[in-house]
Amino acid sequence: MFTLISRLTALAAIAAIFGFCLLAVPQKAEAAYGRVTLNVGGVKRTATLVEFERLKKRRRPVIIVLHGGAGGSGAGLRARRNLGLDAFARNSGAIVVYPDAVDGFWGRAKPGEPAPDDAGFIRALATKLIDQGTASRRRIYIAGISGGGMIAMKIACENSDLFSGAGAFVANMPAEWAPSCAPSQPLAFMLINGTADPMVPFNGGLANMPEGPREVLSSEATVAIFAKAANCTGQRIQTIVDRDKDDGSRIVVEHGVGCKMPVEFVRVEGGGHTVPGRRLSGSRGVPVGAQNNDLDAARLMWDFLLKRIPQ
Repeated sequence: MFTLISRLTALAAIAAIFGFCLLAVPQKAEAAYGRVTLNVGGVKRTATLVEFERLKKRRRPVIIVLHGGAGGSGAGLRARRNLGLDAFARNSGAIVVYPDAVDGFWGRAKPGEPAPDDAGFIRALATKLIDQGTASRRRIYIAGISGGGMIAMKIACENSDLFSGAGAFVANMPAEWAPSCAPSQPLAFMLINGTADPMVPFNGGLANMPEGPREVLSSEATVAIFAKAANCTGQRIQTIVDRDKDDGSRIVVEHGVGCKMPVEFVRVEGGGHTVPGRRLSGSRGVPVGAQNNDLDAARLMWDFLLKRIPQ
């Protein structure tokens, strides 16, 4: 159940309609954002919800964005800063939700405690938004960065009836989850990975993640899971103009052909553990490799999820 802690008493009733804590009163074209609290399996879970049409009661698209592992509280806000999706939401009416992992790491248990039910948390969050009339049932999407991208793929695989599309930045499917990743229906999917990522090996192997080391599939094998579910029959290759010839990288996009839902693989040749066009915080001095500047990958992902997927 949502816990509502309004900071603006006069607008508490309005905030209660939407099931979140009102932290800012929006002027025209300004964001209203709130902290959402749920109890999942006896564990308090939190998220930040951002919208630009709070007072217009209608169902809207929702993108749930899972942060990378960096530790600390309020990690979802880092993903908000890193990707800058609020700017795109301003004109679309979509809602962006930034959940927080327990202690900043997805799937990692505290000493002596069971691993948190992250999948249950995300499902409960999405379901609540539908039940309260905020989310469009056919337009709920999930995306994630690094470790958040890994668990976003897992959740999408297990809940293709709930999510219409999924995306991941700098992430491959963990090998332990791959055998059970079988979407029950075609699921739109975009993967954006660098071929020279020092943390998540492009060709598969041991990923050096903040959450701990783990074996992952190759990027090609990761995309193949979703291409198979979408019944893709081939690929179309698109080379992106190399606008920054000094960044040590360039981008090639593999578009699935004949797919029942769109599947795209954005291969950043020479790219590192970075999001093209965006500077990520939270690396804590760990080398992340080349930063591509040929396009804005956050915008690319946004347009894929909000505009390319059939309604």
